[in-house]
Amino acid sequence: MMEGRIAVLGSTDFVMPFTALGLDTYAVGEGRAEIVEKARAIGDGGYALVVVAENVAPAAQEVFAEYENDPTPCVAVVPFTTESTGFGTRALGEVLRLATGINILKND
Repeated sequence: MMEGRIAVLGSTDFVMPFTALGLDTYAVGEGRAEIVEKARAIGDGGYALVVVAENVAPAAQEVFAEYENDPTPCVAVVPFTTESTGFGTRALGEVLRLATGINILKND
């Protein structure tokens, strides 16, 4: 069983419930520079799992892409808005493709 810390990246409304659970939360606004800065802090923080709100994931992806071939952190993109942009599904599809060699979701 793998143990490790969990970080959560997203808007204040997104991270609030995770704060109540005692997880390390990183609230960000909509500015790309702030999102990248917090994503880099998470990347350097030794986290095992990173939960990222779908609406900030495209900006954070440039940082988390550096860790794609490392066992940690595992980055999970989850929808938070009422309508998904599809980024989370594409990110999951890419992880599954890397793990299996097959485009399981066939969403392209």
